[in-house]
Amino acid sequence: MKSYAGLTLLLGFPLLWTCLTAWESPRTQKVEEMGSYLRVKRGWVWSQFFVQEEMNMTLHVGQLRSDLDNGNNSFQYKLSGAGAGSIFIIDERTGDIYAKQKLDREERSLYTLRAQVIDTATGKAVEPESEFVIRVSDINDNEPKFLDEPYEALVPEMSPEGSFVIRVTASDADDPDTGNNARLLYSLLQGQAYFSIEPTTGVIRISSTMDRELQDEYVVIIQAKDMLGLPGSLSATTSVLIKLSDINDNKPIFKESLYRLSVSESAPTGTSIGKILAYDDDIGENAEMHYRIENDNSQTFDIITNDETQEGIVILKRQLDFEQQSHYGVRVRVGNPGVEAHLLPLHADASTTFLAIQVEDEDEPPVFRVPHYVFQILEENPGGALVGEVSATDPDHRKSPIRYSIDNSEIFFIDDGGTIITTEPLDREDVAWYNVSVTAMETENEQQISSIPVYIQVVNINDHAPEFSQYYETYMCENAGSGEIIQILSAVDRDDSLEDHHFYFNLSTEDTNNSSFTLVDNRDNTAVVLTDRSGFSLREDPVFYLPVLIADNGIPPLTSTNTLTVTLCDCPATGRAQDCAEKGLLFSLGFRAEVITAILLCTVVMFGVGLLLLALRRRRKQSLFAEKDEEFRENIFKYDDEGGGEEDTQAFDLAQLSGGGRTGRARKAGHAPRAQSWGLRPRSLRIPEGAGPGLQGGPDSAVLRKFIQEKLREADADPCAPPFDALQTFAFEGTGSPAGSLSSLGSALHEPDEDFEFLQEAGPRFKRLAVMFGSTVRPDS
Repeated sequence: MKSYAGLTLLLGFPLLWTCLTAWESPRTQKVEEMGSYLRVKRGWVWSQFFVQEEMNMTLHVGQLRSDLDNGNNSFQYKLSGAGAGSIFIIDERTGDIYAKQKLDREERSLYTLRAQVIDTATGKAVEPESEFVIRVSDINDNEPKFLDEPYEALVPEMSPEGSFVIRVTASDADDPDTGNNARLLYSLLQGQAYFSIEPTTGVIRISSTMDRELQDEYVVIIQAKDMLGLPGSLSATTSVLIKLSDINDNKPIFKESLYRLSVSESAPTGTSIGKILAYDDDIGENAEMHYRIENDNSQTFDIITNDETQEGIVILKRQLDFEQQSHYGVRVRVGNPGVEAHLLPLHADASTTFLAIQVEDEDEPPVFRVPHYVFQILEENPGGALVGEVSATDPDHRKSPIRYSIDNSEIFFIDDGGTIITTEPLDREDVAWYNVSVTAMETENEQQISSIPVYIQVVNINDHAPEFSQYYETYMCENAGSGEIIQILSAVDRDDSLEDHHFYFNLSTEDTNNSSFTLVDNRDNTAVVLTDRSGFSLREDPVFYLPVLIADNGIPPLTSTNTLTVTLCDCPATGRAQDCAEKGLLFSLGFRAEVITAILLCTVVMFGVGLLLLALRRRRKQSLFAEKDEEFRENIFKYDDEGGGEEDTQAFDLAQLSGGGRTGRARKAGHAPRAQSWGLRPRSLRIPEGAGPGLQGGPDSAVLRKFIQEKLREADADPCAPPFDALQTFAFEGTGSPAGSLSSLGSALHEPDEDFEFLQEAGPRFKRLAVMFGSTVRPDS
């Protein structure tokens, strides 16, 4: 009751103040002393005016009065300015001002007016025009309004009590300087269990810990009241949507304690065996999984995480073998990567699951004992010699027998037991190594095959004697003296030796006893040939043949006889045998140049003869076929014009037609005209059944048969006929037709009474003419 009385006093004070100030009449008077007299300045008598808003009746605002007005109604008051006459009116005699309209302070709180007083007797202004102000007093007529609706906030889950959430702000359009009209208080209408609000600031804070996994968003209703919530206050409400953001406060958990997976033993490494999945109540990055295999000593399996589905994909890390191990058991652990330090206690004791992996048996191809084989065999062994033996087995339980084969080799053969033999002798000097591929195939399933490389080395034996390393062209001057070096020899051996090759040089026995030359072995695989006398004669012995024996150090050693040809020459004054060698080289080169020139000359002559024969043949062809072209020109007339009737004599060149006829008759006197074009020679003429009467019998068929026979004889006897089958076509017009000629050329004058009824029986080809010229037209045409 006391608060209500206080509120009444607080709200009534402004009205009381307005009344008191309206009745005040202070007078402003200024006295100035100028010289010997005093002047009194008169003025307006009023105070500041107030008027309350939202009043629906005419309300007295106040009174304007001049201090010269003695109340005899001799003065007239006038009002001007904003709202004068429309909102505010004045009593011209008394100066009382009234508000005749309802005012709204929130629209306009101040009006500035001008007042003037005039002496009605003189019509002159008694007082100068002066401004005054009318203020609109505020009442609590506006409710609060929230500024930034809708409100939405995001806070981490499990936030401690007192954590800031959001601040809501409302405003009141009433005058904040007038009482408590614009003073607001905030309160919670919904959400008190988890949130609180500061009454004066509108700050919302957390009052209780919240878990996003239980509830991820809350709706809080806020109320704002003006006048500090006192009776008569106005209020407004708003809602705030508060969402909880996730923190990594939950560890992933396997819902299945056992997963059974299977994989084929033939699966390649990297194959996906299966998928497993753990569940995490968190979302986003906090729900990312990391799987890890524990206690897998075989290192056979691995697990990766699918970043999109967060599934664990079990993959094969090593090749499997059902016969060695058919079951595997591994344990998988799951966790969240990158857990914050203060949340690690929540992730202790990570969840695990067990994987039981079954290896499925597959029909596997044969397996060789080693990845490759290397064999050796001596060269020159006869066909059928043993090279080596390969072995493969079926890794499956049934142990299927194995059949072997060698791919693309005719030199080696392999039997069903895997034994490799030769089919012919081998020569190391031709091929030192053979690389073959041996294929093993299961006899019970020929689709299961495997191959390995087999390397066969041909081992050398001493089967090649040494020989000169090159062909020697040795020249010696006729005047050479005894002991002169004429040639240095060296040798090669095609055989391969475990030790370095060593060659021994000697002359044959008969040449050693009676020779003009000696040979000295240098013991470094070279030898020197020297003259053993002087006085050589180019006329008596121009050429010497010196047999040289060369032996190797093989087991057993082999010896070969090589002949060195020594040619005498007449050396110039220099006495150098090299000059003879250079002459021989020039002679050889000159001889080769002459041979090349002769070959080129023969080639040019043959090419010219070929061109001449080709030109003669082409000229002969032109002379043979010229006559045929002429015949085509003279006998083939093609035109697509349609005549204008029997009177039209300008449509065709009758001279050419008649000329063509004379040409044809002239040729009949000599020989029959050739066929129109090359083609298959006609053998017989078959007249189809049901043909018109002109083709079945009578003179036309005989003439046509005779015509074709003549063409056949002409084609058979034609020496210029092409040497291939071709098609010959003939154009022949019969001697007559029951319908007569259809051409307008040479036709008689038109007979108006001619009967064309016979066209009706001429057949379907003359149906159109029958319609055009017949006297009776069938209804169906």
